[in-house]
Amino acid sequence: MPVFVAGVPLLSSRMFRTKRSVLVRRLWRSRAPGGGEEEEEAAAGGEPGAAAAAEARAHVCGGGRGCCPGKAGRGGRASAGAEAELKALTHAVLKRLKERQLEGLLHAVESRGGARTPCLLLPAKADSRLGQHWYPLPVLLCKVFRWPDLRHCSEVKRLCCCESYGKAHPAELVCCNPHHLSRLCELESPPPPYSRYPMDFLKPTADCPDSVPSSTETGGTNCLAPGGLSDSQVLQEPGDRSHWCVVAYWEEKTRVGRLYSVQEPSLDIFYDLPQGNGFCLGQLNSDNKSQLVQKVRSKIGYGIQLTKEVDGVWVYNRSSYPIFIKSATLDNPDSRTLLVHKVFPGFSIKAFDYEKAYSLQRPNDHEFMQQPWTGFTVQISFVKGWGQCYTRQFISSCPCWLEVIFNNR
Repeated sequence: MPVFVAGVPLLSSRMFRTKRSVLVRRLWRSRAPGGGEEEEEAAAGGEPGAAAAAEARAHVCGGGRGCCPGKAGRGGRASAGAEAELKALTHAVLKRLKERQLEGLLHAVESRGGARTPCLLLPAKADSRLGQHWYPLPVLLCKVFRWPDLRHCSEVKRLCCCESYGKAHPAELVCCNPHHLSRLCELESPPPPYSRYPMDFLKPTADCPDSVPSSTETGGTNCLAPGGLSDSQVLQEPGDRSHWCVVAYWEEKTRVGRLYSVQEPSLDIFYDLPQGNGFCLGQLNSDNKSQLVQKVRSKIGYGIQLTKEVDGVWVYNRSSYPIFIKSATLDNPDSRTLLVHKVFPGFSIKAFDYEKAYSLQRPNDHEFMQQPWTGFTVQISFVKGWGQCYTRQFISSCPCWLEVIFNNR
């Protein structure tokens, strides 16, 4: 309601704010939570929903233990002085952006990477100083909007959707869209024992007559698919080298839908994605009435991104909850056990290495050449882990999980 002085209305300062300044303010309010003092005080004071909000933010930022070190919740926001310095630096960077760039960045931040947004191309050499450290602009914006504890560009990896993807020596401009990058998982040594499995599971089974890798937990994926076409035909179409992997979706011990053949270098696997093309799990017909399965389904959200790259196959966790991965190529080849690795939201992990898989296959071993080898299979569980530290000992007890079978031809 306007205020009048001597019959003349006083115009609020808000009326003079430009669209650019409004976008900058919205972006700053959308910065990544640091688990700082204000959240702790709110939770301690009994503010409604504060504890739940802090827990949800920890999921998004990757709090907890696992193969993804340096979680955002550690340490929180250091001080009011550091917060003010970060705010001033962020505003200085954002005010240099064009209005269209600000809108694209805000769309990316508010959708948490769910919407397709353009690259934010900025000068590659425009580093910014924060405290005693100098940060490249991509790292600074990732630090502000995704991971407050990020230190160095070696901790992040570009996604294939980015124009700067694959460029070791970028030109004058580099993409600074924080949702065009992922955080790298660094496998601890030794990794946390979420689960251990004997390497014997890699050996071929004598009673399997064809060359389709079978599930190590459920007894195989080679069953009749809708339409009369068997999954083995999907995997072994004569002369067909177009697909590089197939994906099976399971709910506990039941496979839902048919095998999904992957031909493009990158695949989104999701339950609900604002702008998603790929394998939509929400469109599959499932008869499972389990409350736990339905609860986990609702948490899959943006799911994962599966990408075949030069050095192997990468998995990027786009959801708001952890995923769990077991792969023969993630562990030491001399180890007699396999580990299940926990990957937090926003993190990427090289889930499969072709060269390592071929070396484990023992190419000089005639028995291994004539029989199927399940080392070309990766298992991924959404939200729920399995193994010695969990009530579920096998992945077939997990509510929602994937089996990725790679074409080794």
